[in-house]
Amino acid sequence: MVDHLAHTEINSQRISAVETCFGAAGQPLTLPGRVLVGEGILTKECRKKPKQRVFFLFSDILVYGTILINKVKYSCQHIIPLEDVTTEKLPDCGDMKNRWLLKTSKKSFVVSAASYTEREEWISHIKECSSRLLAKTGRRPSTKHAAPWIPDKDTEICMRCTKTKFTTLTRRHHCRNCGFVVCHNCSQARFLIPSLSSKPLRVCTLCHRKLMADKKAEEDKKRRYDEILRRKPQYEPSSDEDSDEDRNNDFYSSSWSAFHA
Repeated sequence: MVDHLAHTEINSQRISAVETCFGAAGQPLTLPGRVLVGEGILTKECRKKPKQRVFFLFSDILVYGTILINKVKYSCQHIIPLEDVTTEKLPDCGDMKNRWLLKTSKKSFVVSAASYTEREEWISHIKECSSRLLAKTGRRPSTKHAAPWIPDKDTEICMRCTKTKFTTLTRRHHCRNCGFVVCHNCSQARFLIPSLSSKPLRVCTLCHRKLMADKKAEEDKKRRYDEILRRKPQYEPSSDEDSDEDRNNDFYSSSWSAFHA
């Protein structure tokens, strides 16, 4: 289905319409061979409260943004390469039904669909598009993902010291490594996490100790390896003839009506 739609006029028109909705602030989405597979509104669990976001599934990327006027104007465009996306189903929680986790190396977050069927279709199509891309590139699925942030409302006390109670004056902070809600005293440390940012980020005391220990272990391993290389005898070919001799031996279901109307 994707191959069939890739160079059709209707596909080009649909992608152009999405670009227009994001306006000049959004990145261009038209690309040879790219197909708009489907679109819909999902509820994203944000730090303060759940918010509706519009999502667009393309054959190689997932795009989402803030709804200003549905079908007319969107803002805050986010683009995620599908090779970096992993999904995980989650149980219902309070008013949030049909939940699932979108995991990527830079950001992970929870979304919920309007129905069980809609959630299954989203997950199925994302997995199919991702599998096609990985098969083409020969890459393996990503195994390292950013931790999703725990919503502020889920805890009234620091999740590390379990003593500090959050108030109007006592702010909540998030550890960028584990996503826990922590107090100021438990999150004064900073650590460089290259997959998330080029600058050191706020991390909790527990994560900081673990990250520092992992960093030291990696440095010790590299130092031992360098020492082995320095001690290793260096051999040279006995003649030019020997040197010359050595060199010579050298997816898609049409039942997803919202996506193929």
